[in-house]
Amino acid sequence: MGTDGARALLERAATLTLQTGNLLNWGCLRKKCPATPGEEVRDCIQKTLTEWSSKVGQEPNQEILEVLECTVAQAVEKINPEERDELKVSAKLFLVGSNSSSIRDAVDLACSALGVAQLDSVIIAPPPVEDGISLSLEYLQPYWQELENLVQNKKIVAIGTSDLDKTLLEQLYLWAQVKPSSNQVNLASCCVMPPDLTAFAKEFDIQLLTHNDPKELLCEASFREVLHESIQNTKAHEWIPLWLLRYSVIVKSRGIIKSKGYIMQARRNAS
Repeated sequence: MGTDGARALLERAATLTLQTGNLLNWGCLRKKCPATPGEEVRDCIQKTLTEWSSKVGQEPNQEILEVLECTVAQAVEKINPEERDELKVSAKLFLVGSNSSSIRDAVDLACSALGVAQLDSVIIAPPPVEDGISLSLEYLQPYWQELENLVQNKKIVAIGTSDLDKTLLEQLYLWAQVKPSSNQVNLASCCVMPPDLTAFAKEFDIQLLTHNDPKELLCEASFREVLHESIQNTKAHEWIPLWLLRYSVIVKSRGIIKSKGYIMQARRNAS
């Protein structure tokens, strides 16, 4: 029933902010276990859009919003301040079609969604470089500087990187004011941690973590396809995903996940 109303809102908004809430609270919305991180993201965005659109009213005079907030209300869960010290709030930020200035928006939205003043750790995955161009320190610097600002402003405690080899991690470490506390390594690219990377990380107390995220967790084409399937939005081609943040809240003493979810933002380029 609400799809027409949702479509009307989407066709007039400039920005879409989507929050899945705590996926552990989804219950009946969650019918299957996705096989890959990419499938999980797509699945979560689709279900969130579908659930949100079904609740949108169809009043002809409903307010036109510049920024649309799309959430699954029953899944939203803020952290109890009394439990905050017992929990570790971590995030990985995937930048898609945006520059370094989006990092602050993403961190602010994550803090607001979870009801916390700061995130304990943020790992950055900058936008993929073009084919034939290798990742460089110059490419990483603006993103890292924005993260450093957020550490200095006490919005983040520790910051980390993703998929850096020993050479680039060393360059970043020597240049950075706030040193990387961790570096994620993709298991698909190496079954065993490279010895030079392991030795460097050990010497400078950098935690090496593993991940299985694809190079592009959410691309433009995939997002537009999900938007079109969920809301039959004929103008899905106008939307560009800016960033995607995946968070998890872990009980420190027991190592169990209390909450996990996604927050993302997209912009409409109206021609």
